[in-house]
Amino acid sequence: MQQMSIGIKISNIKKKLGPNQALDGVSTHFEEGLLHGLIGPEGAGKTTLLRTLLNLLTPDEGTVQFTNHGANIDYNSIRSSIAYMPQQQSLYGDLSISEHLDFFRDLYQIPQDVYLKRREELLHITRLDKFIDRPAGKLSGGMYKKLGLMCALLQSPAAILLDEPTNGVDPISRREFWDLLHRLSKENILIIFATAYMDEAERCDRVHILSTGSLIAEGTPRGVLERENVESYDALFIKRAAEGVL
Repeated sequence: MQQMSIGIKISNIKKKLGPNQALDGVSTHFEEGLLHGLIGPEGAGKTTLLRTLLNLLTPDEGTVQFTNHGANIDYNSIRSSIAYMPQQQSLYGDLSISEHLDFFRDLYQIPQDVYLKRREELLHITRLDKFIDRPAGKLSGGMYKKLGLMCALLQSPAAILLDEPTNGVDPISRREFWDLLHRLSKENILIIFATAYMDEAERCDRVHILSTGSLIAEGTPRGVLERENVESYDALFIKRAAEGVL
């Protein structure tokens, strides 16, 4: 069976949450097999956009179209191939790393032979193999985030959406987390990574810059900076604020 290669195209997505226009006409293309950064400060609309892509929220206007190898495909037919890691993960403090993996094996109904191979791979690349008996409640912030990512990856998804997974994580754990994402990206997995850390934009294949629900710039990390004639993404936001765009 041919491996899935998922892309997502969105057109003029608008979504209002209470009095706030959370998304205001966002259109973009999350190309298959790339690591996309959804960059913006708190309140930019990142979480709302991710939840809209996952069909957890219905847009007021606009469309979300999924593709597999470039051909349009219905979301329900690939839903089980898309993993989501929310900001607040639903892990159980009294369950160990090993028990969490066993729990998600049963949840995803993964055959035992497939599960054992995938478990070994994930424990190795996250370097959590020496801590399998440690309860989640006693893990460091970085280890806790890695466990959440492992649980999401256990089903071998073709796409994974991550909502600020490095928020509050120490610099070393952030670097290790990014090393892990780049390894996954080589497996042709579509990764959409939401973050408020401007320096993380440089680590992505493509960046999509959001502010107050609008897409203000996108492209390759270096290409965006060159086009905007700025040295950093912090400088880009300062420039747009001075222009009255933000």
